[in-house]
Amino acid sequence: MNKPTKTNLEHFDSMTDDMIDTSEIPPLTEEFFAAAKWRMPKPKVKVTVEVEPDVIEWFKAQGENYQRDLAAALRIYAQAHQAFKK
Repeated sequence: MNKPTKTNLEHFDSMTDDMIDTSEIPPLTEEFFAAAKWRMPKPKVKVTVEVEPDVIEWFKAQGENYQRDLAAALRIYAQAHQAFKK
């Protein structure tokens, strides 16, 4: 997992709406909204887990969203092992 780059953030922050090329974005039609489905994110559950120091330090070194990355790793692990239960 690479750290995200922040190279052009100042450039994008300085852009006004009329500087953004929207010519390739398809229009949002009534059909689009009729087919759209409302999906609420699943609520998160706070847990306390004991983890070896080197493991948590590695996740923290990946960036400020290390908790999201740790949750994603746990999901991948759980999904991989559910396949063997079926």
